[in-house]
Amino acid sequence: MVLDLILANSRFDQKITCCTIGYSIRGLEGFADSFRGPTEDWLTIQNDRRNTLASICQKNNLIKLKSKLDSHVARQILVEHKHKFTYCEVPKVGCSNWKRTIFILQEGLNVEASEIEHDHIHQTSLIKRLSAYPPGIQEEFLNNYTKVMFTRHPLERLVSAYRDKLLHFEPYYSTAVANQIKAMFRKNKNSSEKVSFQEFVSFITANPPNTLDIHWKPMFLLCDPCNIHYDILGKYETLGLDSAQVLKAIGAPESMQYPSLKRYGSEKRTNEDITLEYLRQLSSEQIEKIKKLYQMDFLLFNYTLKYENYFLLKH
Repeated sequence: MVLDLILANSRFDQKITCCTIGYSIRGLEGFADSFRGPTEDWLTIQNDRRNTLASICQKNNLIKLKSKLDSHVARQILVEHKHKFTYCEVPKVGCSNWKRTIFILQEGLNVEASEIEHDHIHQTSLIKRLSAYPPGIQEEFLNNYTKVMFTRHPLERLVSAYRDKLLHFEPYYSTAVANQIKAMFRKNKNSSEKVSFQEFVSFITANPPNTLDIHWKPMFLLCDPCNIHYDILGKYETLGLDSAQVLKAIGAPESMQYPSLKRYGSEKRTNEDITLEYLRQLSSEQIEKIKKLYQMDFLLFNYTLKYENYFLLKH
């Protein structure tokens, strides 16, 4: 009950002062000495991820001269002041559970993540976005807070978005977006049959990448990692280890663990086999289009086309 009241209180607004943003983050190298075991290997992996990212950014001229942070990117970045932590929200990469974690951290609540409902955590105004602050304060946060971004294999993320948003009843996606897709690709626009994966892919590849919904927009466009130097680059594929190290890095309570809650618990998570099952429904032309759409995500975050043998068969 108390938790519901806190989440529902949209008028509540945390105040911060200049002194809160004056601290420097604990660099990854600085806290590494405090942890034994996998930390050194993990730091090596982090360095490799950052080096790959920096190299691809430079080769593809994605580094901008100093300019104001894009408002769409600022809106994706969540700010947690108590632990001086920012997190770029990439849908379909465990962001609901990160929101639960951030909420518990900032409110200092002694609750289980499972007590926080999915809809509540996405609707609460208590989790602040970087876009809520003026440009000067945004820059201070980005310079002084630990910055985190998580990614996922682009094609698995795409299939996960389709399954979650178009195959379940959600007022906006299963009606407004679905009707828009049907109007584009069906003679009978009033058909009650659910949008197919082929129709979905044709729809998203017909629109400019910058205009796409955040659930299937390329990850590099959501978080601009070539111009925001994220301290930790996590991956969905190593979510357990990366999340644990993030919590250590920001000084979260030792008892806190990243939750593994799933909205539709009875369904299997989107994995390689399920992704391949959907990709088999696409034409060679559609496959080429989605490869092109997510090309920079593949390169920047070092994802191989692990469906490459299938792609070759389609030619």
